[in-house]
Amino acid sequence: MEDRPELRARRVLVAWDVARGLAHAAARPGTPVSRGLDAADGCVLGTPLVSPGAVPPVDRAAMDGYAVRGAGPWRVIGHVEAGAASPVALLDGQAIGIVTGATVPAGATSVVRSEESAVAGDRLDGPSDDGRHIRRAGEECKPGDQLLPAGVVVDPAVLGLAATVGLNRLTVIPQPTVAALVTGDELVHRGPSGPGRVRDAIGPMLPGLISRAGALVGPVRHLADSREDLIRVLRETDAELILVSGSSAAGPADHLRPTLEALGAELIVDGVACGPGHPQALARLADGRLVLGLPGNPFAALVAFLTLGVAAIARMRGLVLPRLAQIAVPGGVACHPTNTRLVPVRLTPTGAVPIGHGGSAMLRGPAAADALAVVAPGPAEAIAARLLSLRSSHSCL
Repeated sequence: MEDRPELRARRVLVAWDVARGLAHAAARPGTPVSRGLDAADGCVLGTPLVSPGAVPPVDRAAMDGYAVRGAGPWRVIGHVEAGAASPVALLDGQAIGIVTGATVPAGATSVVRSEESAVAGDRLDGPSDDGRHIRRAGEECKPGDQLLPAGVVVDPAVLGLAATVGLNRLTVIPQPTVAALVTGDELVHRGPSGPGRVRDAIGPMLPGLISRAGALVGPVRHLADSREDLIRVLRETDAELILVSGSSAAGPADHLRPTLEALGAELIVDGVACGPGHPQALARLADGRLVLGLPGNPFAALVAFLTLGVAAIARMRGLVLPRLAQIAVPGGVACHPTNTRLVPVRLTPTGAVPIGHGGSAMLRGPAAADALAVVAPGPAEAIAARLLSLRSSHSCL
């Protein structure tokens, strides 16, 4: 179907916050799977992390030194290595050399650090406060303790914790795969722009945006302005979310919406009341895959990904919609009467400072910014805004 001007005029742009919510609701969380620890980084816990046993399982030395019983001085009767079996029980007045992590002998009341020890022959002197430098059995967790709830992003610390409690595998929601189609007969991919030729700035951005949102980067393909090619490639692209840049507006070379109709897709978002980035779109194909239409201008495409893409990916990962922190804008920033503005800002001790260069085709402002200020519609100027991170999709939780 041809995208006629009279049809475009009837489109109602969705409010920016509503669009984010629709994108999050439209996505389907992945099915939890069991993965080894070496393959779980970046996934999200699909079930709570529960300790199968006590940590530590026995009393252990927290310092190198001497395990002692009672008050000093003590007689040193031997030494315990880290991997040794349980040592003999101590009697009052006895000590045994010990290293960090070694099992503390039965009867020990404290560990005297090497730095606080004075040894002459088999005589040991040092402080004897009961309980010092001993990690008691079950001190970190006991069998059956829930250590982390479902919905936590698996990072190196989570992997280390799982190993600590003796787990080899985790039940996780895997990262979704996001593919990208960059359209445009005028685009060049090396060298500068020129008459009738535009250097592609969106394609180089997309892999980093995808990975920072917590998804796996699928194929990034470049297509001519052809509806037939777009239909074919959308049919054959195997990814939970497909980004299509440069084809989401209403010009003669913008084939995304007619293509989606030809494929029987459900159009969920058909334009967003924001600037830049209002031509963005989100649709669901019959098999459940989502298609995100990015405007052809670079900053507008970035805004669209941060608006709809990050929200959809969060839900696919089993995460809530990221909340945005509030910040003061001491010098004020102009509002648009009906649209949300996305303004590049630097963060200072007193608040956010707009830095300019925020036109839809410009990346100078976003590249130098710490974040985008989300400026709500209004009649005049805003002295406060919310922050949309440019560095990580979850840093404004």
